[in-house]
Amino acid sequence: MAYSQREPIDHEPIHREPIHREPIDEVLRLVLDAVPFRLTVEGGVDEARRALRELPRRQLLTELRVEDHRIDGPGGDIPIRVYWPDRNRPLPVTPADPDRPPPVTPADPDRPLPVTPADPDRPPPVTPADPDRPPPVTVFFHGGGFALGDLDTHDVTARQHAVGADTLVVSVDYRLAPEHPFPAAVDDVWAATRWVAEHAARFGADGSRLAVAGDSAGGTLSAVVAQLCRDENGPELAFQLLWYPSVMWDTTLASFTENADAPVLDNAAIAGFTDWYAGHLDLTDPPATLAPGRAADHSGLPPAYIAVAGHDPLRDDGIRYAELLAAAGVQVELHHAASLVHGYLGYAGVVPAATEATNRGLAALRAALHPRP
Repeated sequence: MAYSQREPIDHEPIHREPIHREPIDEVLRLVLDAVPFRLTVEGGVDEARRALRELPRRQLLTELRVEDHRIDGPGGDIPIRVYWPDRNRPLPVTPADPDRPPPVTPADPDRPLPVTPADPDRPPPVTPADPDRPPPVTVFFHGGGFALGDLDTHDVTARQHAVGADTLVVSVDYRLAPEHPFPAAVDDVWAATRWVAEHAARFGADGSRLAVAGDSAGGTLSAVVAQLCRDENGPELAFQLLWYPSVMWDTTLASFTENADAPVLDNAAIAGFTDWYAGHLDLTDPPATLAPGRAADHSGLPPAYIAVAGHDPLRDDGIRYAELLAAAGVQVELHHAASLVHGYLGYAGVVPAATEATNRGLAALRAALHPRP
């Protein structure tokens, strides 16, 4: 999440339905009231990191096999954490329509179990037809404004990706600003992605089925890596899963006004993270490795799923990137969780609306990595 005030980008929406302004989900509001949290730079980077690190988190999917490793990087060793999927666990199936009855276990053994995919045109998730086939690989980049977060703050999220998409997940602990400003994070995630593609078999995974995923700043880095793979003869990606990313660096988008003081992430925090990560740059014309939405060419990129939240300054940023990809002929699915806030992955399993939105994105990732014959 990083932006600078600048002149508006000369564009018109390619396909934009009116944004429906919904109130914050009632359950989420109760959780936010009970456990207040806001990303801020006011106390300095150490305090911001401490606040994120000490945020209460549930322990989930503790039975997964998990290993920590270190790989060579451009600035020294890069810590990574590898998660193996539990291929015997039933995968979550969440209806796209909240008014539609949810899946239930059949009381009548002759009654079929209702299974509804997130996208009515997409086949529903199923357990692997061949559990002995090596799992695909997803390289995951955590969020935190390019300055906060680590393998531990996003441990549960990585586990959810491994199980929800039936994929080996490699979470990358890239260097953080302000100690390591742009392009250190980009250099690390690019090196890590290439390493994972080359060494996937070491973990019993299939590196030919490779995706990137990330939330917020990690979503930005995922979009950057997707472009680098295309432009720098990198590994071929099957998918990019971008959770509420920052890709345009354009604070004139309407959501920055509508959500200037939104819960969790507001404009003041965005400005602070921008200064830490890219304050040394001229942001009137940022490079694509900083703002992938500013790339001259968006064609030839892997299919994408872009998730945005209604109460997030970055909402229209993700929407605009989806428009650009679609206009360039890239297969893209955009999901607008109108009642949720930035960082809603952290509330999955607690807030039903966040759980549904999370499962929807993971279903898209799984469908891309496990295509039907």
